[in-house]
Amino acid sequence: MNEAHLNKNQKRTSWVVILTAVTMVVEIYFGISSGSMALLADGIHMGSHVLAIGISWLAYVFVRKMSKKESYTGDSNKILSLSGYTSGLMLLIFAIVILVEAFDRFFHPHAINFKDAILVAVIGLIVNILSAVILHHDHEHSDHNIKAAYVHVLADALTSLAAIFGLTAALIWDIPFIDTIAAIISSFVIIKWSVGLLKDTGGVLLDVNKQEHHHSH
Repeated sequence: MNEAHLNKNQKRTSWVVILTAVTMVVEIYFGISSGSMALLADGIHMGSHVLAIGISWLAYVFVRKMSKKESYTGDSNKILSLSGYTSGLMLLIFAIVILVEAFDRFFHPHAINFKDAILVAVIGLIVNILSAVILHHDHEHSDHNIKAAYVHVLADALTSLAAIFGLTAALIWDIPFIDTIAAIISSFVIIKWSVGLLKDTGGVLLDVNKQEHHHSH
């Protein structure tokens, strides 16, 4: 993997870390103050992005430094895939946490300030779309690190959409639990995405593709 590629993706991830960190604080604050489970879930999930994409950024910094050393003979793709695998694992854990919290809120409902919650969910969605544009990695499928960061952003865009849909429906029809159901549905989708990411990155770490190629001969 060349230096230009690593430098470009390092810059992409650093911008998204800053962007998501600011939005995370805003969403968690308004999620708590407005009483919206879906919005709080969105904020918590965005917090996982700050950590996960931060790990992706550190992976690029590490690989770039190591690749400059003549003594380094390791596989940089494996380091980036390890970072991607870690991100996938974090994505799975946070999705399960959101699921547990949503079920708890389903049986113990709270009053929701819909207007504030919807406004911040829309802001969150805009940030996610902007982050997705920054992290778009063309056809660089071999880089599981940037792919993992991209999946995190897409997952958060989904939770933002779920929050907007759930809150709007709850406001119009006065059925507060729709907000919680939206968070539960998005959690299941994110779990599916995270499992796919774990399979892809795990395959690289275990040399599954190389083994399959070897057996085919």
